[in-house]
Amino acid sequence: MHSSSFAPRFSTKMLVFPPRCLKLAKLQLLYGASRYRRYIQSAPSDCPAVEVNFSNGRHITLSSGKLARFANGTAVSQMGDTAVMVTAVAKPKQAPGASFMPLVVDYRLKSAASGRIPMNFMRRELGPSEKEILSARLIDRSVRPLFPADFRTETQLVCNILSMDSVYSPDILAINSASMALSLSDIPWNGPIGAVRVGLCDGEVVVNPTRRELQTSQLDLVVSATKHNLVVMLEGKGNVVLLQDLLKAVKQGTREAQFIINEIERLQKMYGRKKRTVEAPPSTETEISDAVKSMCEMRLREIFQDATHDKITRDNAVNEVRTNVIDKVWSSYPDTEPSLIAEEFNKICKSIFRSLLFEGNRRCDGRDYDSLRNISCQVDLYKPLHGSALFQRGQTQVFCTVSLDSHESAMKLDAITALESGLKAKNFMLHYEFPPYATGEVGRIGPIGRRELGHGSLAERALVPTLPHDYPFTVRLTSEVLESNGSSSMASVCGGSMALMDAGVPVTAPAAGVAIGLVTKYENNDTKHLTDYRILTDILGIEDYMGDMDMKVAGTRKGFTTIQADLKVPGIPLKVVMESLQKATDAKGRILDIMGEVIREHRKYPKDCWPVTERITIEPQQRGQLIGPGGMHLKRIYLETGASLTAEDETTYSIFAPSQAAMDEAKEHIDALLTKERIPDLEFGGIYSAKITEIRDTGVMVILYPSMPPALLHNSQLDQRKIAHPSALGLEVGQEIQVKYFGRDPVSGFMRLSRKVLQGAASSIPRSHNKATEEAA
Repeated sequence: MHSSSFAPRFSTKMLVFPPRCLKLAKLQLLYGASRYRRYIQSAPSDCPAVEVNFSNGRHITLSSGKLARFANGTAVSQMGDTAVMVTAVAKPKQAPGASFMPLVVDYRLKSAASGRIPMNFMRRELGPSEKEILSARLIDRSVRPLFPADFRTETQLVCNILSMDSVYSPDILAINSASMALSLSDIPWNGPIGAVRVGLCDGEVVVNPTRRELQTSQLDLVVSATKHNLVVMLEGKGNVVLLQDLLKAVKQGTREAQFIINEIERLQKMYGRKKRTVEAPPSTETEISDAVKSMCEMRLREIFQDATHDKITRDNAVNEVRTNVIDKVWSSYPDTEPSLIAEEFNKICKSIFRSLLFEGNRRCDGRDYDSLRNISCQVDLYKPLHGSALFQRGQTQVFCTVSLDSHESAMKLDAITALESGLKAKNFMLHYEFPPYATGEVGRIGPIGRRELGHGSLAERALVPTLPHDYPFTVRLTSEVLESNGSSSMASVCGGSMALMDAGVPVTAPAAGVAIGLVTKYENNDTKHLTDYRILTDILGIEDYMGDMDMKVAGTRKGFTTIQADLKVPGIPLKVVMESLQKATDAKGRILDIMGEVIREHRKYPKDCWPVTERITIEPQQRGQLIGPGGMHLKRIYLETGASLTAEDETTYSIFAPSQAAMDEAKEHIDALLTKERIPDLEFGGIYSAKITEIRDTGVMVILYPSMPPALLHNSQLDQRKIAHPSALGLEVGQEIQVKYFGRDPVSGFMRLSRKVLQGAASSIPRSHNKATEEAA
């Protein structure tokens, strides 16, 4: 036999498999395919699972080991009939030269999870929606602070919605699944964390509320916390929630998260894999580090203490020092990589900036910890705009515009997003734009990015509670960042609120936002016992970059409407959170005072460019005359006047016009159409003289007044005897007969007439069509 017959069925090239793949392959080689199959089938019975019970009786089930076992870590969390699987996979080795943590979170709301078919052309899930992107950011911000600082291996979390009911949202389950998957995996991570959603119904805190409870809740807050009651992430919206209620919700959410953390820790001790050793980045020699510090320390201190610097001049000065130090140190130590020298410079620069905040009660721009930057406001910038505002805070400048349109312009949501959010359409949209020139850079302007979506959603949530519920227009608010040096999303809240008032939108109260920063000192990665910390109000971009927290808080003078807290440290105590919220409340009131000097309430006197809306009521039989064949009349009104008509019910139409002049012109068109169909008020049961205009096989067509469209008098209503054709009664065109009026058909709107009922004793005096016409006149 030819030697090729004995060739192996698989290639002999060296392949690299994950450890779990090698284990399964080894089992198959040692015990054969049948026992290997039995191993795979029996493994799920040993899967670890726990049930986390909360104080209000609700529970979450966490399990692992049954699905997606090739991933480094897998977890499934279930609450009610909503189940989410999250897989955690990290590459074996980090890419050379990596300077950051490349974490990717993919979150997809699949239609199949709720028994639906996507209604796009392809009938399958396409690109991520806005809700999916925001949920992915929520998970990223919850888990990222707990990765070791030196861990820079590419890591991916994939959130797979297995099933979704109409009771519980899957985003909270995804955070807890991600926490468990990372804890049980070999990926270095200083977790676990726990996440809960907190509502506020009738003044009582509700943990993990249902969608129905959220509809009546004043608060929708997501709290992610780690052990020792340390807060990792906050994200929420509220209907003007008082400070004490918000603090109570944060405390309760942090305590409830400990139940999840304790159960995941117990599973981690029993089933968790040994963590990988974090590859320490190349370190510089002590001699080189001392040389960099000696050459730049005094110069950096001088730059960061010079309050005359702005963003551009400060960055240029630091870059000049960086370039000079790298060149000189590299010339003295040519064997050292310039990138290592640059990284050492960045560490020293950050250390100096943070230490200066602790040494004195001054920041790099000369302010103390609680001071705001200079604020200036302006409204009604351009006449064609329905509403506009320019908000300037320091070197952050935002231009906001408001456009009003009909309800037909509302954003229609897909079925899955509507099920998740509880809304079928959005009649208020805030679109946030961050062009590259806002930071003096050159970049590509294209599809909106995840950052822009997140900032726009945050500002939108801050303004929604201030809008009226029955506003007759769809509102689009655009916020374009013209200059950025910190907290552009909160500047969008301030400018957007002023633009809404300038557009005449009757907001319940003005809203403002501010960003709070934090700089901490702690030892041995123990953030529970902070040795010292400083809370900064209205932070700059450099303070956000060098600091440990970016807490964005917005609301009215009475309470909060949105909050978002992102940390770079593995959790902060509740005490620091409470102090930050109090400082945000004080700063918010001062910002509202400055805004009130320009515009304090919505504009009462209309602008010429404002759109108008009215309702008209017509008779059911007039719909055809108003709409026309194929909607021809409505299209002509829109093309000639710009006004659009929307049917609210069978007899009521809403007219939207871009101006009062267009409304007047549209109403003239409508009156002209309906005047042709003007009818007298006919009395139910009244007897009228009808003129025959046409003889048909089914009956005769008659009119009661000259301008009336002919109505059918059916054969069955012509005579008490059964007749097959009107000619049997000797009826002719032009002949007048007596008929009785019984109103109109509620569905078709046609008249209901009868001659048959009059062949007995007369019940009333006959009326002629001329008299009916006179009554109509």
